[in-house]
Amino acid sequence: MSQEGASVKLKEIIEQFHLEILRSGENYGEYPLRTADINRPGLPLIGFFDHFDEQRLLVIGLVETTYLSKLTADQRRESFDRLLAHPVPGLIITRGIEPFPECMEMAEKYDRTILRTHEATSVFTSSLIGSLRLHLAPRVTRSGVMLEVYGEGVLIQGESGVGKSEVAIELIKRGHRIIADDAVEIYKDNAGNLVATAPELIRHYMELRGIGVIDVRRLFGMGAIKDSQEIDFVVNLETWKEGKVYDRLGMDNNYTDILDTPLPSVTIPVKPGRNLASILEVAAMNNRNRKMGHNAALELSQRMDEYFRQNQDS
Repeated sequence: MSQEGASVKLKEIIEQFHLEILRSGENYGEYPLRTADINRPGLPLIGFFDHFDEQRLLVIGLVETTYLSKLTADQRRESFDRLLAHPVPGLIITRGIEPFPECMEMAEKYDRTILRTHEATSVFTSSLIGSLRLHLAPRVTRSGVMLEVYGEGVLIQGESGVGKSEVAIELIKRGHRIIADDAVEIYKDNAGNLVATAPELIRHYMELRGIGVIDVRRLFGMGAIKDSQEIDFVVNLETWKEGKVYDRLGMDNNYTDILDTPLPSVTIPVKPGRNLASILEVAAMNNRNRKMGHNAALELSQRMDEYFRQNQDS
């Protein structure tokens, strides 16, 4: 499902897939695509337009071309007249097939955009739909820092000044990679996973109080950065509060909801003397361990229960 109001301009799709422009409609590149589906206009070519979505890109391949080649020129003209009378964003011809003159004639009449690719139809449509789904995927921006630690995607959240960027720098120095600082863009991919990236404008930059803005890529090298990463769990940093009871066993499973997707989360209290970088490394490894089916807290609890049961029996 696409995010309500989300769109991608046709020119971005043209550039991404290196589409050849056979004819351009007025302001064709600015046309906003708002649906991840496409139309293979088999039935519309014979005049059946029930449930026809005018917002979808049209894709014509070998099957449609073979059918059209068996029609007379007048019949093809009539088919393309019916089809392109609808305000579609564009018609894409695959396999490098030459467009029918009647197609170009009707495109001129209705000012439609005709594009072409040399890719096979099935391969192209699969890639196109996948791309459109990513462009139109539900997304949100969260304040925080996103890192990859031992292969785990860790989203660090917390109040301003709690030390998110400082712990991120220490983790980078230890060989882990940063995806985003301050603003984290999150979208849901085709498989339903949450993926984090950084806004293009501030990508690879960090802000450290007392020092200012730094360029992580230039200071630490290409090995310290990554463009995107699936989020595996969330770490909430908060200032240590005297009297508050913090989880010491890890028996409870806590989650943070982002885009209606629950993510495992932990809350780590911050106070002087705590090595947060080491704690986050252990948290990342422990999260991976849990995904593999090993829960140290549960195993310890079961061992203790077994120990007390045996002592009671004896």
